[in-house]
Amino acid sequence: MTTTPALNFWVNCPQPNPQAKERLFCFPYAGGRSASFRTWASSLPSNIEVCAIEYPGRGRQIKLEPFTRLEPLVEAIAQALISYLDKPFAFFGYSMGGLVSFELTRLLRSKYSLAPFHLFISARRAPQIPLTKPLLHVLSDRDLLKELHSLNGTPRAVLENPELMQIFLPILRADFAVLETYIYTQEQPLECPITVFGGLQDKEISHEALQAWREQTIADFSLQMFNDDHFFIHSHQELLLKFISHVICP
Repeated sequence: MTTTPALNFWVNCPQPNPQAKERLFCFPYAGGRSASFRTWASSLPSNIEVCAIEYPGRGRQIKLEPFTRLEPLVEAIAQALISYLDKPFAFFGYSMGGLVSFELTRLLRSKYSLAPFHLFISARRAPQIPLTKPLLHVLSDRDLLKELHSLNGTPRAVLENPELMQIFLPILRADFAVLETYIYTQEQPLECPITVFGGLQDKEISHEALQAWREQTIADFSLQMFNDDHFFIHSHQELLLKFISHVICP
């Protein structure tokens, strides 16, 4: 299919596959980029085209200011994505991406009468569970850096590079603001199946917070736990992709 250049800044398909019958859209974690999913197509069935979302402030959208609220971010993604939804599609969202993909699914249902055939959520508590920990986006740079060290998701070489952190911290702060200012509103449960992935050693997201996603669908629900912390997407990527492949192409 043909897309306009403006849309391509939001949607990155590292291995274009025009013959694919379905698309998997991937949504990064806070501070993440679409490049996190650049190799996924090689490990998924050939009939799946992998397309990753690039949030503003990074990658090909680096010149744009990052969003600090979820609603306008989801609206912008929906407008950029709509021409790509001419085939059956699924969403995969990791951490922040899990919440973004969930609210995007609700927006597509209400505004366009469209829905993914499957929603994959990773390392993100169910949206109806309120935030209980202190806000990160209001911390000083010094305190935010301490938190990043404890989260274990940013390479030490990046954390200890002042020039990189000068670029990275404002993006991450904006992403945390997106998450921490989010207000859940109750709607009818989704009609698509939801598969949730979590880490057994994740200090941020409990098993109960993951299981609570069950309330968000009237279709099938499953929960798969990995023996790692919040960022099992790196250490267990091969196994994660096997689970996704099995769900998409049983």
